[in-house]
Amino acid sequence: MILHELISYDVLRVIWWLLLGILLVGFAVTDGFDLGAMALLRATAKTDVERRVVINTVGPVWEGNQVWLILGGGAIFAAWPQLYAVSFSGFYLAMFAILVALILRPVAFKFRSKRDEPAWRNAWDWVLCISGIIPALIFGVAVGNVLLGVPFRFSDDLRIYYDGTFFGLLTPFALLCGLVSLAMLVMHGAAWLVFKTEGDVAVRASRFGAGAAVLTTVLFALAGVWLAMGINGYVITSAINPVGPSNPLAKTAAVQGGAWLANFRAAPVLWLLPALGLLLPLVTAMGMRARREWLTLLASGLSIACIILTVGAAMFPMILPSSVDPRFSLTVWDSSSSHVTLFIMLVCTVIFLPIILAYTTWVYRVLRGKVDPMAIIEGRTHSY
Repeated sequence: MILHELISYDVLRVIWWLLLGILLVGFAVTDGFDLGAMALLRATAKTDVERRVVINTVGPVWEGNQVWLILGGGAIFAAWPQLYAVSFSGFYLAMFAILVALILRPVAFKFRSKRDEPAWRNAWDWVLCISGIIPALIFGVAVGNVLLGVPFRFSDDLRIYYDGTFFGLLTPFALLCGLVSLAMLVMHGAAWLVFKTEGDVAVRASRFGAGAAVLTTVLFALAGVWLAMGINGYVITSAINPVGPSNPLAKTAAVQGGAWLANFRAAPVLWLLPALGLLLPLVTAMGMRARREWLTLLASGLSIACIILTVGAAMFPMILPSSVDPRFSLTVWDSSSSHVTLFIMLVCTVIFLPIILAYTTWVYRVLRGKVDPMAIIEGRTHSY
């Protein structure tokens, strides 16, 4: 038996769909608190020392957290090449805006402390704040557009054409999804600040975080009702061949009202995901009020995971629907790499993902504890 045949093609496709979801959740939960904390920088920290405290909560770990983004991009490129081609070309300007924000963040970390002038540091504080808000908002807008359908099409020889524009992405529902994303990452950033700081910064973070947590529940509920009652989903209408070649044109599909709820009706246990996505932000808010730091951070991270997994559960087996023609939509069964490629990548993942988890755990253990303002003032430790 050839080695890659130990796992069938259809199983490998589902495994990589699950792994893609895990990588997205990993990025949202880890780098999410970086983005949220920076979005709150000017609201939670009023003095230069306080702002250095906030920056030092994420400064030592943000690079490791972005490994999840790199892994996610690499997984899309290698496991779902057509998804990579459509999303990274069609969403080019949006991706560029995210990358500019993510690039400016470490520049601001390094340059902010190079001069003592208040105007200089204030300018870089604004850069850090905006670098947290923009990616959080755009990631949510992207998810909203995926649920609505993306204007792409294939020619008969499988060349991809994107018919949309950047401003065409800014529809009301997509912007609502962007606000859900921004609110939940601000909540998570606040939970991290409560976990890593003391005094006035923690008090302000708790206040803003509790508000963001309640807003997350409200906006997520509103988006769910809108999706159920006003947004059509996509369904495959032809026979499905889970081990067939990756050719999106080999199927037929249709737009159908309520289709994004079909999986929940077929497997009622999936309703736990949106239910927890609504409940856990409220638990986060209560944890902030009670100053239960571990509970707050855990509930915040789990709520983000449940909200993201709700979208994945609703869409399966769709990955990227086409609003031009439903049959162009990309699914788990017709847009993956080859059987051999998926198997080799899985072997590499089994080897390297535990290593990444191990060193990430070690780093967080070494850097455990709260940031000490006096250590920053006296220069007893390296700080930003």
